[in-house]
Amino acid sequence: MTDRFEGLADHLLNGEVSLADATRLLERSMIEGALRRNGGNQCAAARALKMHRNTLQRKMVEFELGTPRRKPAGRAGHIRRKRSRTA
Repeated sequence: MTDRFEGLADHLLNGEVSLADATRLLERSMIEGALRRNGGNQCAAARALKMHRNTLQRKMVEFELGTPRRKPAGRAGHIRRKRSRTA
């Protein structure tokens, strides 16, 4: 595995690819692969990548990898109505 990675690094250096561009390419590719392997399940993909789901969703937006599906916020900001007391 290390030999293959070193070969890739040499290939990128010979192609004059910057470290920032290489990092971005690798990150995007790993995120796409994790999502594909997990059938689009973002929680499972985030687990496979050992990152938080929110970080995965932020990076999906950054790399334009579809629209992240956010979990409902629950009752955050929800105003509870008082029940009427009819006998």
